[in-house]
Amino acid sequence: MELQFSRHRRLRSSASMRALVRENHLSADDFIYPLFIYEGENIRKEVSSMPGVFQVSLDHLEAEMEDIAAHGIKAVLLFGIPETKDECGGQAYHDHGIVQEATRFIKKYFPDILVVADTCLCEYTSHGHCGMVKGDKILNDESLDLLVKTAVSQAKAGADIIAPSNMMDGFVAAIRAGLDEAGFKEIPIMSYAVKYASSFYGPFREAAEGAPQFGDRKTYQMDPANRLEAFREAESDVAEGADFLIVKPGMPYLDIVRDIKNNFNLPVVVYNVSGEYSMIKAAAQNGWIDEKSTVLEMLTGMKRAGADLIITYHAKDAIRWLKEDQ
Repeated sequence: MELQFSRHRRLRSSASMRALVRENHLSADDFIYPLFIYEGENIRKEVSSMPGVFQVSLDHLEAEMEDIAAHGIKAVLLFGIPETKDECGGQAYHDHGIVQEATRFIKKYFPDILVVADTCLCEYTSHGHCGMVKGDKILNDESLDLLVKTAVSQAKAGADIIAPSNMMDGFVAAIRAGLDEAGFKEIPIMSYAVKYASSFYGPFREAAEGAPQFGDRKTYQMDPANRLEAFREAESDVAEGADFLIVKPGMPYLDIVRDIKNNFNLPVVVYNVSGEYSMIKAAAQNGWIDEKSTVLEMLTGMKRAGADLIITYHAKDAIRWLKEDQ
């Protein structure tokens, strides 16, 4: 009896054949590398929950940027850790704040590397929330003015892209208007359009020293159970002037990545967040998984889901592994 069936394995028969028909590819151009810039001197401190990730002061930034450039990374995302904090997060929008100073340094000595400035207040406020606080409430409209001041100060310092992560309603509209009024009409906004209230942010809060001192962020970050809400958030940000749309976190929300990619004609950015990074690092250190193959599989899955860019702490390792495989 002659059976009739498809021979799918013909296109998997060798490494060369698999490479020939591969649909999605990773490269250094896909990655944005996060940096934690610490105000002070002689600081290069590894984050205990994120092996291989460091808080660095400005006097260590040159060496860090040399390494980043050597890997071929084209963009960095800056988070600042100030020496002092207050109720309104004043150091976030200070002309000589830590992110502003780091931006000036990078644009002076590494002008070809794009600086993406995280625009939020949580690392700078004494209460650790992303906006102004009254009692136990996070004030939305009152917070917008401070976010605009932060974005404008970052643009003045030379930031190439403003990336507001605060999830206040109207934040893109306010920042776009503020940037335009200040003469920065050409500066794009990479909006954290779809940002869930996730348990995967834990290690980041150690790295950025920005954990909320009371309550949580569930009144402004999204419910992980919701899908349609992501469309509403993205639609608002597109209408308000966003140039990129971020989905955060990555791995648990790849269905959302595909939804956003299919429905909006803007570059989609996935944030491969700290908890995802730390889980892989911990499992690899225990010998439970192979780090290289796991990381590359995960990042390829994000590309396959629709990511145009990936913010990831794995960027250096991934680029090195990709070069090894060439």
